[in-house]
Amino acid sequence: MPTEEELFAAVDTLLAGEPALPGPAERSRLREAAGVTQARLAQVLQTTTQTVKNWEAGRSEPRPPRRQAYQRLLEGWAQQFPADAAPADAASTATASTAPAPGDTAPAPAAETALAHPAPATGAPPRSRTPHPEKAPHPRKSHRPAHRPTPPPADQRFENGPLAVIDVEDGHVLAYCVGGLVLDVPAKSLPALIDWTLTEARLGQPRLHRNGRDGDPLLVLTPAALERYGLPTALSDEERRAGRLPDGHKAVRQLTRADWKLTRRGLGPWARIYRPAEGAKRHCVQLCIPAWNALDAREWDDRNAPRLPSMHPADLARYLGAYAERVMTPRGTAAVTGLELMTALHPPTRAEKDPVTGAFTRALNEDALTAVHDVVECEVPDEHPLLKGRFARHHLRTPAEMLMEEPYDWCRPLTDDECMRQYLVAIDVNMSFAAAANGLTVGLNGPTHLTGDPPFDPSLPGSWLVDLSHVDLSRVRVDGRLVDGGRLPSPFTPKGERPTGPAWYATPTVAYAVELGFEVAPVEAYVRTRTGRYLDAWYKRLRDAYVTTMADLGVTTGLGGAEFLDAMARSRQSDPVMALLVGAIKATAKGGIGKLRQRNRGQVPYHEPWPALERETWRPDIRAAVLANQRIGLHRKLMKTAAAADLYPVAVGTDAVVYPSPGPTPLDVLPRTPEGKPVPGTFRLGVSPGMVKHQGTRTVLWAEEQFEEQGGVFNIANHIKTDPAAGEGE
Repeated sequence: MPTEEELFAAVDTLLAGEPALPGPAERSRLREAAGVTQARLAQVLQTTTQTVKNWEAGRSEPRPPRRQAYQRLLEGWAQQFPADAAPADAASTATASTAPAPGDTAPAPAAETALAHPAPATGAPPRSRTPHPEKAPHPRKSHRPAHRPTPPPADQRFENGPLAVIDVEDGHVLAYCVGGLVLDVPAKSLPALIDWTLTEARLGQPRLHRNGRDGDPLLVLTPAALERYGLPTALSDEERRAGRLPDGHKAVRQLTRADWKLTRRGLGPWARIYRPAEGAKRHCVQLCIPAWNALDAREWDDRNAPRLPSMHPADLARYLGAYAERVMTPRGTAAVTGLELMTALHPPTRAEKDPVTGAFTRALNEDALTAVHDVVECEVPDEHPLLKGRFARHHLRTPAEMLMEEPYDWCRPLTDDECMRQYLVAIDVNMSFAAAANGLTVGLNGPTHLTGDPPFDPSLPGSWLVDLSHVDLSRVRVDGRLVDGGRLPSPFTPKGERPTGPAWYATPTVAYAVELGFEVAPVEAYVRTRTGRYLDAWYKRLRDAYVTTMADLGVTTGLGGAEFLDAMARSRQSDPVMALLVGAIKATAKGGIGKLRQRNRGQVPYHEPWPALERETWRPDIRAAVLANQRIGLHRKLMKTAAAADLYPVAVGTDAVVYPSPGPTPLDVLPRTPEGKPVPGTFRLGVSPGMVKHQGTRTVLWAEEQFEEQGGVFNIANHIKTDPAAGEGE
């Protein structure tokens, strides 16, 4: 037991306090005055260069025993280089060491950053404006770092951002957050990590709609973090097929003993760990495990040159953090997140106060998808339970039995005149599915069956059985001119073939036949009477995310023509992390629409209900309407271009169009007015959704060689890419 004198001495020491370190700017000034680099100082103190940078930027404070050694060193330098002998602007130079003045070359701190924290294998250059800190104080110990690289968000509950990448370095568990912030993680086990996230990390995202719910914090676990918390760095073949760890795994048992629960998908690549909510307060954390293929290269990475496996945790936090801030916190795959974004922007329910009792009850929102409705035979895929016993297992349903609204997959042989042109230029529509969703009226309730040859009503979304085989494009005048219908795809079938009899079509397709000037006579229909522009907010959120990210790459909405093409060419090398973000946003738009008709991929036996059917957002009719609108919008521009310049496509693949051209760029082929502007209604170069970019160029000779090798004409639209690393079209 300590003596009274020892206790009094300890109290006196506490009252006196520890000697204060100089401020961050002074620390940097003293080191520079001594001519010592950050790397050399880190070597002497047996730490990392980035840690020294954090001390000098005020993002963290040294701890014993380094604190005492650092204190002694700074005191010695202060005697050798007093502040009054320093240049007048020394403090400003120290605090802004990463921003060289005009005429300066490479200042020492920036150079040391490059040496101490080299650019990851992704090819991303060192980011001098927001250097990656290595060790920051735990929130419980320092509350907040003295300096934050970015201003805190308005909602202080989530002041550290929506997510963190958990990594282990030099035995310390670190949480890399958005804006360059790094937190120390004291948790020794997986349950403790979940507790820390909910009680101290201040992670999460404010709701996107007043009637929605806040985004749960997301933890991205690196392989080092997996090892620290007793999780495998790779799943076995059996675990990969199951998509989860077995319930008997040690980590799952740990969570269960700590009263944490897992959702139906278990502890897999995207896991949700929760306790039942207490009133409006949620207790839920989501895990993302890239080593288990949570971030599939087809959505999140460059499939031709994967970057994620070697990406530094700080860059991964920057990437996913930017996605969360511009789209939403990832909830799973990009496709899953695209669907969840619809619900987040249009929550199905709201709290409503009873005027009599004063109690709050749950009320439905009229502008949302609020219930699982009856489905329609023609709108569901072959494996749906509704079709059980209706057709033989391998029966191919005809257009009169199934709604076949899909994107284009069409091609034709080149004419002799077209073969005389040297090039084939492919253009690609930006965010074509998102653009097709904009302004589209969709059904919000269940189907109403119309029989007895009902008149067509373009204001009612749904499916119509109607014969459009009489529509002849060669009889259509566009701006007073006839077009060559034989060189254009039919707007009514994905393969571009002219229909031969009655078939099911979504409302936008039938409305286009009327727009072209033809009579339509439906036999029957399934329509929705409660309607709305459900996808408008979803489109605007994704549009803004896409346009903002492209601007980060140097491609802005004010650019057109040659300037736009030059900016697009430069963008591929400007910022690899943001380039990945562009692909993820596009995958979110495309995948979200696809999830509206999520199919049974072997989850349950054929013709048995699968989990997706339980969602209010399982709406194949809405997917069909978007795809129909995308295809019709593309065809409308094909017609305008043909009429304006006698220019016809030779292939169309989803949203890519191939034109014969005398020159190698879109500027050589796309029609323009005498003033040099795009002809109204035709394809226009630009970054906004619905406008087009250059996908690639090949020669006509190359195409003929391809046809000869394949034994006939095939769709070359998505085989024409100037830059193979640019990825597939949408």
